[in-house]
Amino acid sequence: MSLPSLADVVDVLEGLYPPGTAEGWDSVGLVCGDPAATVGKVLFAVDPVADVVDEALEWGADLVVTHHPLFLKGVHSVAATTFKGSVVHRLLTAGVALYNAHTNADAAPRGVADALADAVGLVDRAPLVALAEGAETGIGRVGRLAAPTTLRDFAQRVADALPATVQGVRVAGDLDAQVSTAAVLGGSGDGFFDAVRAARADVYVTSDLRHHPASELRERAVFEGGTPYLVDTAHFASEWLWLRYAATDVAAGVSALLAGRGEPGTVTCKVSTRVSDPWTAVAHPRKDPQ
Repeated sequence: MSLPSLADVVDVLEGLYPPGTAEGWDSVGLVCGDPAATVGKVLFAVDPVADVVDEALEWGADLVVTHHPLFLKGVHSVAATTFKGSVVHRLLTAGVALYNAHTNADAAPRGVADALADAVGLVDRAPLVALAEGAETGIGRVGRLAAPTTLRDFAQRVADALPATVQGVRVAGDLDAQVSTAAVLGGSGDGFFDAVRAARADVYVTSDLRHHPASELRERAVFEGGTPYLVDTAHFASEWLWLRYAATDVAAGVSALLAGRGEPGTVTCKVSTRVSDPWTAVAHPRKDPQ
C-alpha cells in the first residue's frame, strides 16, 4: 500500500476547502512541513494548542489539520521561547506538519456549516450568505426542520448533538414557542443577525454571542413579533462536528488520488479527543445557609 506525500494530502484538502473561498482577513493553508514527506496518519482538531500537539506526538501523527489558524496575524519570529513558536518547534522536531482550513472550511459543502446543520436536523437548506448566486458554498446554513418543535426541545437537540462543554447551551426566547425554520453558523456569529432576520429563521444557532447585540436582536424581535430566538453554543463545540466529516472526506480523497495513479493506498485519519474549549469551570452563587 502506498502512502501519499504531504503535497498530495494538501491537494486533497484544497480540493475540499478551496483557499480562494476563505475570507480576505483569514490565514489558511500549510503552516509547516515538507511537502515531499510521506503522510500515514492525520489528526484533525479544532485548535492548534499544546494539548493537541501532545496527542499528535503520542499517536505518531504525520500531519495535524486544524480548523483555527496558529498564526492569524503576521509574526517576526517562531522561536521556541514563545508559546506559538513552541508548537511549531515541537511539531517540526517530530516531523509533523501542520495545516489549517478555517473560513474556507466554514463555507464548503460538508464543511463546518453543513456539519452543524446536519446535527440539528436542517433540511431543504441553503447558505445563509452565499458566495455566489445559487451556490452551495457560503457562510452558515438556513433551512427548515423536518417537523416543527418547541424552542425548548430544539435547544435540547442542539445540546445533545454537540460535545459537552462547561458553558453548555444558552437560550434566548420563549421555551414553549414553536420553531420550524432555523439558521446555523459555527463559530462567532453575531455579525450575521441581519442575514438571519432577512431569512426569516425562527431560531439562530451560533456561538460567542455578546450581550448588547443579542439583547438588541431579542428586543427588536419581541417588538416585531417574537423571532428569531437564539441558541448560543460554545465556539469549540459548534465547529468540532466538522472534524468527522473532514476525516472521512480526506481519507476518501487520498484513496481516490492514489488509485488514479495506480498506487492503491490511503491515510489513517483520527479526530482529536482533546477538548480545546478554554473554559474549565463555572461558579454559581452559594445558597444562603439561613
